[in-house]
Amino acid sequence: MAVLVTGGAGYIGSHTVLELLDAGETPVVLDDLSTGFRWAVPEGVPLFVGDDGDEALIADVIARHDIDAIIHFAAKIVVPESVSDPLGYYLNNTSKARNLIATATASRVRHFIFSSTAAVYGDPDQLPVTEDATLKPVSPYGRSKLMVEWMLEDAARAYDFAYVALRYFNVAGADPKGRSGQSTPQATHLIKVAAQAALGKRDRLQVFGTDYPTPDGTCVRDYIQVTDLARAHLDALRYLRGGGESLVANCGYAHGFSVLEVIEAVKRVSGVDFKVDYAPRRPGDPAAIVAANDRARAILGWKPEHDDLDEIVRQALQWEKRLSERGG
Repeated sequence: MAVLVTGGAGYIGSHTVLELLDAGETPVVLDDLSTGFRWAVPEGVPLFVGDDGDEALIADVIARHDIDAIIHFAAKIVVPESVSDPLGYYLNNTSKARNLIATATASRVRHFIFSSTAAVYGDPDQLPVTEDATLKPVSPYGRSKLMVEWMLEDAARAYDFAYVALRYFNVAGADPKGRSGQSTPQATHLIKVAAQAALGKRDRLQVFGTDYPTPDGTCVRDYIQVTDLARAHLDALRYLRGGGESLVANCGYAHGFSVLEVIEAVKRVSGVDFKVDYAPRRPGDPAAIVAANDRARAILGWKPEHDDLDEIVRQALQWEKRLSERGG
C-alpha cells in the first residue's frame, strides 16, 4: 500500500515524504509546483504534477498506486493574503479539499490526515489552547481550514472513513540531515525571514505590531520544528491503520516565544546584528497562541525531539546557506 502526499514538494510535505521513506513507507506525491520544488521530491518517489482538486487525476493516482491513505498538505497559507483574496483561499483550500475528500471516499481510501492550523482558534481566551476551545478564526485562511475540518467530520459519519486533523502552530527549522528545508524565496515565516536577513538576502526585517497585550508587545507563537511535525503525521498514520477513531490534535510545544525573542535568537546564533523595522499590525494576526499538546502525546504517541529554539534557528540558517550554494 502507498500513501498519497498532496503538496509533497513543499516545505512540510517534503519533510513528511522523507520521514515516510525513512519508515519504510511508499509515498506518492501530487503537487502543482506553484510553491513546491521538483528537486524536493526524493529520487524514486513518483511525482504527479497537477491539481489537488482534479478528481479524475486523483482517482487515477489512487488506483494506479494502490493508495490506502492520503496526507493532505496542499494549500495557500499566508494570512494577510487571505484577507485580500478570500475567495481565492476558499477555492484553493476548501473547494479543492472537498473534491479530494470526495474522490478518497469514492475510491475507498479509508485514512486521511489533514494539515489544519492553529488559526482555527483565532485569538484564544486561554493559553495553552486545547482542542476543545471555541473555534473562532479571525482570517479567511483560518475559516477555509475549519470548513475542511467540518467536511471531514461529516464525511467520517457518512462513510467508511476516518481522519486525523493536525492543527499546526508555527512551523520552523529544517531536516537535521540537511535534506530539505523552507525553500520559498518570499516565504513569510518569521524564522525563515530572519535567517535571510542575517545572511544578507534581505536588507532588513519588519516587525508587524508592537502594541499587543504580550510581555514585550509583539506576537507570541509556539514554534514547532518541521521534522517533529512530520513525524506526527506518521504517528497519525499508524493510529488510523490501527483502527483509531477520527481525531483532532494540536501540534506544538506548549510554550511560545515573542517575535522579538525570536529575532534575538537569530542574531545570537548567526552573530549578525541585522536591521529591524517596526510596522503597524497586520490584519488577522492574534496576539498570542500556544498549543496544549497532551492529546497528540497521549493518543498518537507523539514524542517531539527538537524542542530547542537555538537548534531550530541553526537549522534554518544552515539550510538558507545551502540554498545560496545552489543558487536559491
